[in-house]
Amino acid sequence: MAIAEGRLVESNRQALRELLFTAPDALQYLCDTDGETTTQGLDGLAQRCQQYYNVGARFAKWRAVLKNIGPTEPSPLAILENENGLARYASICQENGLVPILELEILVDGPHDIKKCAAMTEIVLFTIVYKALSDHHVRLEGTLLKPNMVTPHSKAPKTTPQEIAKYRVQALQRTVPPVVPGVMFLSGGQSEEEATLNFNAMNEMDTKDPWPLSFSFGRALQASTWKTWAGKKENIPAAQAALLARCKANSEAVLGKYAGDAAKVVGTDESLHVANLKY
Repeated sequence: MAIAEGRLVESNRQALRELLFTAPDALQYLCDTDGETTTQGLDGLAQRCQQYYNVGARFAKWRAVLKNIGPTEPSPLAILENENGLARYASICQENGLVPILELEILVDGPHDIKKCAAMTEIVLFTIVYKALSDHHVRLEGTLLKPNMVTPHSKAPKTTPQEIAKYRVQALQRTVPPVVPGVMFLSGGQSEEEATLNFNAMNEMDTKDPWPLSFSFGRALQASTWKTWAGKKENIPAAQAALLARCKANSEAVLGKYAGDAAKVVGTDESLHVANLKY
C-alpha cells in the first residue's frame, strides 16, 4: 500500500510539473513594434485572487518585460502597456488580500552599455511605474519590487560587481519611494556566481538605503544543482550540497559578506542567459 501511495505522489508531482511547463505563454506581441511584448491576464484576476487567498496564498507575481534597449526601444507604447498592466494587477491583488510582487525586467538583449541601462531603468521606474501605481491607488507599503540588476548587454565586455552595484543602487535611490518594504533582485540570466557577486557588492556599499536589498533568484539558485544531479540517484548528495552552498552564498551576500567560496561548485560560472526569455 505504501509503495502504491508513493507512486501516486510521484505521478502527481510529474503531472504538476508538466502542467506548469506547458502553460500557454502570457506574453503577447504589441502591434507595430519591433517584437515588443506585454503581459496579459487581467480578465478574471480578481476572482482568481479570491480563490488563491482562500486556499492560503498571500503573495502574487506579475512579470512585465521590456524586450531590449535600442535606438528607439523600449517604445513609449511598450512602456505604457506594461506599466499600466502591472499597476492594475497590483491594485486587484491588494483589493483581494494578496501582496503584489512587481517583477519589472529590462532584458539584457540589445546594444546598450551599463550607463544606458541605468538611465532607462530610472526612467521606467520613476516616471512610469510608480506614477502608474499612484494613479491606481496602490498602497506601496503593501508591495515588493523585483527588478533586474543594472548591467551592460549580454555581449558587451564584463564590468565589475562594484560598478554594477553603484549604478543599481543609484537608480533605486533616485526612483523607489522609502515606504517600499523591500527590493528583491532577479538574476536576469547571469551565472550563479556572477549574480551572487553583483548582489553582494550592492550590500557592501556604505549607503543608507531605506529598504532592504534581497534576492529572488530562479536559475541562478538552482542551475548547478540540476547539472550536478543530472537525474541520477547517486548524485543526490552532491546536488544537495551544491544547493546548500549557493543558498549560503546568497544568504551571506544579503549581509555583504560573501567571500566567493561557493564558486568551486561545477557550473556556477556558466552564463544562464536566454535571448528574449519568456516563461
